[in-house]
Amino acid sequence: MRIKSLELLVGAFLLLAFAALTFLALQVSGLASEISKPSYHVHAMFQNVGGLTVRAKVTIAGVTVGRVDAIELDRKTQLARVEMSIDKQVDDISTDTVAAILTAGLLGEKYIGLTPGADDTYLKDGSKIEQTQSSLVLEDLIGKFLFNKATEAPKAGNGGTAAGTSAGTADEAF
Repeated sequence: MRIKSLELLVGAFLLLAFAALTFLALQVSGLASEISKPSYHVHAMFQNVGGLTVRAKVTIAGVTVGRVDAIELDRKTQLARVEMSIDKQVDDISTDTVAAILTAGLLGEKYIGLTPGADDTYLKDGSKIEQTQSSLVLEDLIGKFLFNKATEAPKAGNGGTAAGTSAGTADEAF
């Protein structure tokens, strides 16, 4: 009988530990706060989302105001359509806001940064953010830099001309 009560006690302890770990995981990941906040949905079109993922942050001035809900290819325009949910409390984002895909740190996660404009009308549920700036892809930058360096021809004429001119002038002086 004593062994059964010990087994029940260990089982109850393990269940309690599992529940505590689940609670902590939800708190750290931010899923618990996302579920309870009322929000409205907007979307934007980007040429390249380069590593942006679903549930990425949407920020204004570095403050998280929403999350990315979905990313899909618009078959008509061949652009990436990004659906975002914005907290209902932040209802004064102007319609001329710029949405840019940014990187947290050098190799960090991608997120959307909103830069509000000065328009008197505001985004509402279902609105489209017209002005966007696509993701800066590091591989593309490195490729452009290397390609420009490889095609850049050395300027042999400048070095030879300057030396020849000075040498000619010195010969004429004697």
